[in-house]
Amino acid sequence: MKCQLRLRPLARLALLIGTAVTGLAVAVPAQGEPLWPGGPDIPGVPPLIAPPLIPPAPVVAPCSAEARGCMRLSTNEAWLMDNGRVTYGPTPISHGRPGYLTRVGVFDVDFKREDHWSTMHHVWMKYAVFFDGDIATHIGPIEEQSHGCIRMTPDGAREFFYYLSPGDIIEVVP
Repeated sequence: MKCQLRLRPLARLALLIGTAVTGLAVAVPAQGEPLWPGGPDIPGVPPLIAPPLIPPAPVVAPCSAEARGCMRLSTNEAWLMDNGRVTYGPTPISHGRPGYLTRVGVFDVDFKREDHWSTMHHVWMKYAVFFDGDIATHIGPIEEQSHGCIRMTPDGAREFFYYLSPGDIIEVVP
């Protein structure tokens, strides 16, 4: 009886060690090549070899390589650019309403004001970048047309404000 009581802990220990060794043997992945390329074609089971990634198509803007800021009025989109390559965008915009249409053309950034008060319309223009006299890009409701300015989302206006400098080219296309 005493002998059996001493063997039980040893038997348990041996069982525990055997289970651990078996678990390790099962958990170690096989180091061979797959039997067929891509693995099994079983619904719901991912392939063993990932398919090659297709790079996304480059974003293109409708402005010249000289433009640092580009705005297309027909689609209400704007981009930031560097030597013809898009660095930000498209970002949604709105522009001038009938009677206050935003002019199409090539403009220089005149000046910037992070917090500008419009004396003409009595509103704050956050992140204002002036490029055509009193016309600027700034935060504003893009669901409504403006008095000629380019209204942008907060993110878009902030990116334009910090990216553009006085003298940079802004193109506005139809």
